[in-house]
Amino acid sequence: MADKLDAILKSYIAEGTTTKDKLLGASFVVFTKDGPLYQGSAGRTRPPPSSPPFTPSSITWLASMTKILTTTCLLHFTTHNPHLLTLDQDLRPLIPELAANPILTGFVSAAEATSSSSSGSGEGEGEGKEKKEGEPILTPNTSPLTLRHLLTHTSGFGVDVADPDLMRWSKWLGRTAHTGSCTVDGWLTPLKFVPGEGWYYGVGHDWAGVVLLRVSGRQVGEYFEEFIAGPLGLRDIGFRVGKVLGEDGKAGGEWVPRAERDEETGEIKEGGVEFPEVPEVESGGAGGYGSAEGFGRVLQVLLRGLAGEEENGGVVLNQETVREMLRPQLTEVQKQWMRAIVWTYKSGAEIPEGSAVDYGLGGLINMEDVEGRRRKGSIMWSGMCNSRWWLDPETGIGAALIVQLTPYGDETVFKMYDELERAVYAELVPQK
Repeated sequence: MADKLDAILKSYIAEGTTTKDKLLGASFVVFTKDGPLYQGSAGRTRPPPSSPPFTPSSITWLASMTKILTTTCLLHFTTHNPHLLTLDQDLRPLIPELAANPILTGFVSAAEATSSSSSGSGEGEGEGKEKKEGEPILTPNTSPLTLRHLLTHTSGFGVDVADPDLMRWSKWLGRTAHTGSCTVDGWLTPLKFVPGEGWYYGVGHDWAGVVLLRVSGRQVGEYFEEFIAGPLGLRDIGFRVGKVLGEDGKAGGEWVPRAERDEETGEIKEGGVEFPEVPEVESGGAGGYGSAEGFGRVLQVLLRGLAGEEENGGVVLNQETVREMLRPQLTEVQKQWMRAIVWTYKSGAEIPEGSAVDYGLGGLINMEDVEGRRRKGSIMWSGMCNSRWWLDPETGIGAALIVQLTPYGDETVFKMYDELERAVYAELVPQK
């Protein structure tokens, strides 16, 4: 299998300066509960052909691949501290910002602005308050908001820099903080709907990290280091890029900066930095950094937990908890919302459009076999830089592709990922 996967990786890599329909570098790992079945890579870390090689230990920004790390931390905490936090308790009494957070239901129209009567166009507004055209219409949220809502994108939170209504709300307020600021204010936007009544991709995992900070006194990265990475001896994955690389830059592998593909020419150039190097609050939604090896070890931990096996003398997540992570969580209404989003924005691109899907605690679940590839009940997600992962509980396989390229939805990455996954199942998994 290794030769086949090596050949696939190499076939998509640019050998010189021409990068159209090619990639600079990539790493792919396949793990079972017992360890790696395959760890391979090809290409380089930067656009110049003389750049260092891309390896399974190369460090990248994980972006939304971070979410499964945060889910693991929160499930670990709730398992060991149910007296402090559960999946289904109302977080509003615990987190004042969530208690005061309203629902954005629209904006005052020109016709409505001509009236001076109040219609609830903002929190705390009294009768007779004049309404201005374009003013956000905010209504109090009177429903519980839970950790389960945050981890399944059913809380009502969106992403301010990607949602037209939230961008309009931010502009009205003259707001400068945003999702990438890595602050509580940056993640504090009005809800899109009553918690539990829809599905919308948002900053739920960032708020889950805030919840963890408030109840444990630890940033999500500190918690991950103390209870997950530390006991496992993982140095090449975490929430502070400086820590992951080490002060001398030698603790982990070579740093891979984000690259950008020009949408007109298809050529690749080096990009910029998305997140602050030392964030005020570590982002549970997109603030992780790591290597393919490190991410693969996290998948191995989940597979060991699913099998009811200990890791380094202890259980990171027990079998019941991992099963809950992999359990479909959505109502029919929530699934309708999700299906309208995941294929439009290519979040579920590796699953045939129109397939039965659901969502677990941290990833999309395919509810039927994908021919020649993953089995039903597999969970997956991806990151803005086009890295992707899946975990297949039926076959006991977890795999991750690590690249560092924007914009999201790169067709070359999709083609390579499809070939890699098909090769894994053709070589390793008995066909039904």
